Amino acid sequence: MQIITDPAGKELKKHGDSSFPFLVSYERLSGYETGSFLWHWHPEIELTYIEKGEMLYKINQNTFHLKEGQAIFGNANALHAGHMYQDQDCQYIPITFDPKLIYGFSGSLLFQKYTEPILRSFSLSAVPLDLSCKWHSEAIKDIRDIIDLDSSREPMYEFEIIARLQHFWKILYENTISRTTLPSGQDEENYRRIRQIMSYIAEHYSEKILLNDVADLIHLSPSECSRLFKKCMNITLFGYIQEYRIERSLEYLENPSCSITESGLLSGFSDSNYYTKVFTKIKGCTPRQYRKIRSCDMLLIFNHLVLHTYEAEQYLSVKMAVI
Repeated sequence: MQIITDPAGKELKKHGDSSFPFLVSYERLSGYETGSFLWHWHPEIELTYIEKGEMLYKINQNTFHLKEGQAIFGNANALHAGHMYQDQDCQYIPITFDPKLIYGFSGSLLFQKYTEPILRSFSLSAVPLDLSCKWHSEAIKDIRDIIDLDSSREPMYEFEIIARLQHFWKILYENTISRTTLPSGQDEENYRRIRQIMSYIAEHYSEKILLNDVADLIHLSPSECSRLFKKCMNITLFGYIQEYRIERSLEYLENPSCSITESGLLSGFSDSNYYTKVFTKIKGCTPRQYRKIRSCDMLLIFNHLVLHTYEAEQYLSVKMAVI
């Protein structure tokens, strides 16, 4: 499994519907073949609560180490990705919603005074709620309440969810907006260019990617293109392409009929030795070792399911005998 996006990296999953654009999901990183979800974005706000384990959560150029009981605010249209910490699984609950649930309609006073300043602030692309500030506890309580309200779905629960979302927004505004400035038009243009670059890489990662081609795409010189990507993403363009190719190669390694050499070739590495070198540098093990580890993991999961199925059948047979 992997997050499905369009060529521009926009997630295609529906987050609720037009009548109530709100969704609570229950996820774990091990649910993705790569043990991580890749870069993507969406126009909705995302509040992510860490239920169990730890995660390295990337938003734009920043990486946050989130631990159990902590959360993070991810702004609309922010690029984000998530990775395991020390190869350990993480269970997390994302709450995704259209900011219209906060302000009602475009042009409203709530939009102009309190919502737009946050939505348009690139310095607020992410706000980690790691309990380092007193107000984080109150914000996390709102998030947990929202999860519980969605789970129980008592009569008029939608009103209660909107009330908690608005209370969360009030706390966020009070504790962040005075320390931020609105982005310039250049900031918005830069991140539009970054999304263009990432879209191009997603479409052409299996081919040879030249810096000149990427620079031409966003109408900058090669040196300007490299500086922009490093500034916005805190990683070199070349480094990002390598990481992306390695992540995409994992799905090929999961396929027993695909050789390691083929996995590298399909991911954009023309030399299998170089593929192994880059893979080892990024993942801490060789492709062959990774394949063996994943095979063992899948066998353990299968045995676990078989055992529990057997136990369930035994339990039911005993209950039926009693009846």
